[in-house]
Amino acid sequence: MQDTELDPVLSETLQKAGRHMPTLVIGNKNYSSWSMRPWVTMVAFDIPFKEVRVLLDQPETANEIARYTGSGRVPVLLDGDMAIWDSLSICEYLAEQFPDRGLWPARTDARAIARSITAEMHSGFAGLRSAMSMDIRARYPGQGRTAAAQADIARVCEIWEECLSQFGHHEFLFGDFSIADAFYAPVVMRFVSYQVPLAPALQAYADRVCAHPAVARWIAEALAEKEVLPDHK
Repeated sequence: MQDTELDPVLSETLQKAGRHMPTLVIGNKNYSSWSMRPWVTMVAFDIPFKEVRVLLDQPETANEIARYTGSGRVPVLLDGDMAIWDSLSICEYLAEQFPDRGLWPARTDARAIARSITAEMHSGFAGLRSAMSMDIRARYPGQGRTAAAQADIARVCEIWEECLSQFGHHEFLFGDFSIADAFYAPVVMRFVSYQVPLAPALQAYADRVCAHPAVARWIAEALAEKEVLPDHK
């Protein structure tokens, strides 16, 4: 387990405002796509938090996670006496707690579509997840091209094309970076690792996601990790 240092000035400011410093419990940054989503969201929108990293697939992993949640999984957001243990629920909670930060698009129609594609990513794409697990440090050109993964890749591309053309103005999916982009950031990581060819406009979007300061920081910290999980070489 790794615990980050708190900024004492920020901690004092939060206390004066009557707020606790929330804690986000995550897994290895190289592998944990579920952890990446709320972490990137919180960093992108300047939401202060304390980070606890639990190493996955270790003898003590289950006991460490059990300290924070009975779900047996990360991420978990701890805010006061409350624990939220689902990545989408965490981001929805943050959007409610920080309504002025614009975590979701402001337009009603854009926000509805953003929630729809985020929920689709949250609950679907099993073929892609199974065949192309996230491994930021590695490169697997041409691997993972199962029929189910290919179908999921096609659907992701369809979503990106529609959102970028209708709402994104060829920046992020809905113009400004949002929870939707944070949820698709692990897919971008997979496309990089498995060298999935993309149409020029979609490759440009993937490049913008990688270059976003929050995503770039996650990537840098993932590259600095030394752990190798048993299922990876």
